[in-house]
Amino acid sequence: MPINKKKIAGEKATEYIKDGMTVGLGTGSTAKYLVEKVGEMVKNGLKIQAVATSRATENMAKELGISLVDVNDVDYIDVAIDGVDEIDRDFNATKGGGGALFREKIVASLAKKVIWIMDDSKLVESIGEFPLPVEILPYGYKATFKRLKALGYDPVMRLKNNELYVTDNGNYIADLHIGSHANSDDIKQKLDNTVGVLETGQFLKMCDYIVVGTCNGARVYDAISIKQEKF
Repeated sequence: MPINKKKIAGEKATEYIKDGMTVGLGTGSTAKYLVEKVGEMVKNGLKIQAVATSRATENMAKELGISLVDVNDVDYIDVAIDGVDEIDRDFNATKGGGGALFREKIVASLAKKVIWIMDDSKLVESIGEFPLPVEILPYGYKATFKRLKALGYDPVMRLKNNELYVTDNGNYIADLHIGSHANSDDIKQKLDNTVGVLETGQFLKMCDYIVVGTCNGARVYDAISIKQEKF
């Protein structure tokens, strides 16, 4: 039976969750295992409240008996745990493949501790190969698309069932095909100044730890130890 590296990472990260915490629960294929394990822990007596980063995670948490709280009703989050689509040695990450980037960034910004979970294929020398998701306002989206194209970012509107993909916030997503070795800070500045762009999947140096699932179990890195790792 093949090793499930995503499950290894998701379950390892639950060790950072303690009684009484407010926990940010991520979205996506790796976060799914995190949420499942948290549900099991709650059944065994763990007492926490959670903020979900998507409707999908919210529904899953409810089914598992995890107590949820609205993000507007918390002053801070003790720990936010979520997956990534790619991440480099400087802890610059691309997120949003699951479409929840806006809520994920809000939750991460409120957290005292941020942990990204992943399998070892997500570790890269330079981010950019994975398309960068950008959440854009539906009103005037075609003009926004043209601005992104003029920047040379090769945007593609995300579709679902042959229709424009709609986020939980009621917005659209343009996936930018920028390529690796681009200047992340320059891209951030340009996107921040692009009318119609609401949020991006750039999560630059936002995490404290990463938990990586490998064939030999889970490995945990901070900003110093990751520099020594061979990808």
